[in-house]
Amino acid sequence: MTETVPSNDPTAGGPAAGVRWDLTHLYASPDDPKLEADLDAADAASEAFAERYRGRVAELDAKTLAQAVGELEVLQEPVGRAGAFASLAFAADTAAPRHGALLQHIQERGTEIRNRLLFFELEWLAVDGARAASLLEDPALARRRHFLAGMRRYRDHVLSEPEEKILGETHITGTAAFSRLFDEIMADATFEVTIGEETKTLSEEETLALLYDPDREKRRAAAAGLTAGLRKHARVLGFIFNTLVQDKAADDRRRGYPTAMTARNLANEAKAESVDALIDACVGRYDLVARYYRLKAKLLGLDALADYDRYAPLEDAAGERSFGEARDIVLAAYRDFSPRMADVAKRFFEERWIDAELRPGKRGGAFSASTVPSVHPYVLLNYTGNLRDVMTVAHELGHGVHQTLASPQGLFEQDTPLTTAETASVFGEMLVFRRLMREEKDPKVRLALLCGKLEDAFATVFRQVAMTRFEQMLHTARREEGELALDRVNELWMDANRPMFGDSVQLSDDYAWWWLYIPHFVHSPFYCYAYAFGELLVLALLRRYDEEGESFVPKYEALLASGGSDTPENLLAAMDLDIADPAFWQGGLALLEELLEEAETLAAEVG
Repeated sequence: MTETVPSNDPTAGGPAAGVRWDLTHLYASPDDPKLEADLDAADAASEAFAERYRGRVAELDAKTLAQAVGELEVLQEPVGRAGAFASLAFAADTAAPRHGALLQHIQERGTEIRNRLLFFELEWLAVDGARAASLLEDPALARRRHFLAGMRRYRDHVLSEPEEKILGETHITGTAAFSRLFDEIMADATFEVTIGEETKTLSEEETLALLYDPDREKRRAAAAGLTAGLRKHARVLGFIFNTLVQDKAADDRRRGYPTAMTARNLANEAKAESVDALIDACVGRYDLVARYYRLKAKLLGLDALADYDRYAPLEDAAGERSFGEARDIVLAAYRDFSPRMADVAKRFFEERWIDAELRPGKRGGAFSASTVPSVHPYVLLNYTGNLRDVMTVAHELGHGVHQTLASPQGLFEQDTPLTTAETASVFGEMLVFRRLMREEKDPKVRLALLCGKLEDAFATVFRQVAMTRFEQMLHTARREEGELALDRVNELWMDANRPMFGDSVQLSDDYAWWWLYIPHFVHSPFYCYAYAFGELLVLALLRRYDEEGESFVPKYEALLASGGSDTPENLLAAMDLDIADPAFWQGGLALLEELLEEAETLAAEVG
């Protein structure tokens, strides 16, 4: 398949031209007969599993229950492997018809198999609470305790088996179909950017990259081109958003979730009170954002920042970094902290687990996909060469290292909840930032690096909280008002963003349309607060590292290797961190204020 070999496509390129992943570690091609054979074998195994255990789950002893979970994990891994391959092939080239067809086929086969196994979860949830608690205390179930206990979080929200099967089947032609349509539209979308007398047709990633350009006219042109391109697709994208928000409302109602965020909090193993405390703490320090952007306006020599000026680099932070330079910077920073983590990260480059070049039809953004324990993660990037992209490499490799270290936990517990999934990624960014700051002696360059880090941190904490508040408003309005006109959604977006900037940034009418391109709203409602959680958690971990030195490293590696084998509260309690304490978040916010104060001091020195 074309995405497994270096590119000969003249339209593909950028600073990472030819950097494509090798998906043959999963399957040789979409036509690989092993792919269908794996699904057939999983299908047959699921039938045999159902024959052995249907109607018997409530009577199983601890040893047999553990054995059943082990069998379930083994037979589901090939389904996960096929699904990972189809999703990655589609992300690499959404325009290829066979990739879309393969993704649809795998989803349909996977749903058939999951529906056949659905009885196991429902029967386990129906087990009396006292008996379930007794079983979970048995040493024979120690390896599976968290997985089984985690399933029981949903005891009050599952439906009957026939209903669950119908919902599983219609998900493919409902939520999943609209999500895929969003990806295809955005992958195919082009944006006309006029700079001077020249108009260029750019991809989403290339257009967004121009918002980080030192030339203000280019930033202004990129913002105008982005808005015009989004408005061109606004009718369809707005319909997708309305449909998915209403679909979630219907599912929440069927399952008895009291709020739009309840399902996400359950999946994140996070208490609503803790999440509310996080959001309230961040909103309470929006003043830091306005304070920083007023400083940045002075540094740029502007009376006021426009929305397209937010990510303008300071002069001494400008400059292109090749993909090879990004690799060297990231690996060196990782090795400073942990040779083990650096060795894992190095494999992503050497064994072609990364797809980084720009090309038509490729999904925008960046991610790391854990795939299945028997293979390895894959990282997708759209590398344009600025310093922010170097940080993105560090971020996604943090995910990849985390996923690799956690893979021995097995299919069911290798992945963490979203709240702790961002730990290693944000930590990786901070390692790179700290190394760059240590090596740099010029105060002007240090200031530029520090401002870049603050902007990344503010985007990760405060912007993600603002986006979560937008989602809260969006879902509430859709449930109370019915289908929302585009102007109404624009209004909600601006209402969520204005308080964060205060009077420090002038938000134009164009900015009101920029919710349209954000994939998290489509693929993972209420994902965004996990970024703020992860950033503030990492600041606490860094402070602990500064206090403990080298003795901290093996504890951190053990945290990553634990994957999702226990609750976030329990795993972090082992490092003496209490995320249930509302005051916990204030500590991370205080560290951000310290970075801001350092930037203000440096600005005065170089002024």
